Amino acid sequence: METGFSIKVDGTGEEFSVVNDTLLGAALRQGMGFPYECNSGGCGSCMFEVVSGDVKELWPEAPGLSARARERGRRLACQCEPTSDCVIKVRLKSDYVPLHRPARVAATLVEARKLTHDLTEFCFQAPEPAAFLPGQFALLHLPGVEGARAYSMSNLPIDGGTWNFIIRHVPKGRGTGVLFTQLKTGDQIEIDGPYGLAYLRPESPRDIVCIGGGSGLSPMVSIVRAAVRDPRLANRKITFFYGARTPNDLCIEALLARDPLMAERATIIPAISTPTEGWQGDQGFIHEVMQQKLIQGFENYEFYCCGPPPMTDAIQRLLLLDKRVPAQQLHFDRFY
Repeated sequence: METGFSIKVDGTGEEFSVVNDTLLGAALRQGMGFPYECNSGGCGSCMFEVVSGDVKELWPEAPGLSARARERGRRLACQCEPTSDCVIKVRLKSDYVPLHRPARVAATLVEARKLTHDLTEFCFQAPEPAAFLPGQFALLHLPGVEGARAYSMSNLPIDGGTWNFIIRHVPKGRGTGVLFTQLKTGDQIEIDGPYGLAYLRPESPRDIVCIGGGSGLSPMVSIVRAAVRDPRLANRKITFFYGARTPNDLCIEALLARDPLMAERATIIPAISTPTEGWQGDQGFIHEVMQQKLIQGFENYEFYCCGPPPMTDAIQRLLLLDKRVPAQQLHFDRFY
């Protein structure tokens, strides 16, 4: 029989239980607004303090926790499991209350669609409907890999129990090594989700700009697919910028072939960063191309982005510092 522990949030009267779970996972599953972003130890957004009780750290060297924060008694909720009843100190926020509470599901690999030399869309099927918002991510528990891996969904939640992920094969990556070389059609894994706050806001009155790079293509595809179908966005302009190194790293045509409505409703602008003979499209880093193409005030757009840290850092500097876009109009999840 699994042992559960009671967790009280100091000074709030809030309480939740944890059974074979992290503090963060258990809190979100019970509908609590526990702050977080990456849910994988990289960002530090889920820091908390232990007032009483004991916890076990799953990844003591997680980069999201600095030496100074550790000296102050801080811990990461996504990397801690309680070993007793606890009282913790954290500032809960209503913005983090999940619209779809995360759950663990057993899912079977049904197809692996090769998109480029290093990008593949892995398609999993679960018996239960997949409840998530376009732009969110899930944690994949892969055989033989310690710790979960976070990947964003590329499909829509209307696709039944389908969970699709566009994933880049990382050289020497343990997670992608299993996905690309070991996992076979019919194999089963555990998917834990949804998570993430960079989901589509169809209630926004502004035009939509999506910026993706590398496997950051995955959540942007989900957002664009949802946006072109939402009647609330029928009069909104939707622009999708996608950056890659070379033309061989692009797979926009294959994605559009499977979803013609994207091509009909959205403006798709691919760009490459490495000069290539014969390439007739845009060249340069994707945030530079975006700056050249947008013709009206940047504050008039709702921005969504996902990609390598250098790309998202450059976009933040451009939009928040140079263009003075309000922070609430830029949506991204920090992954490291």
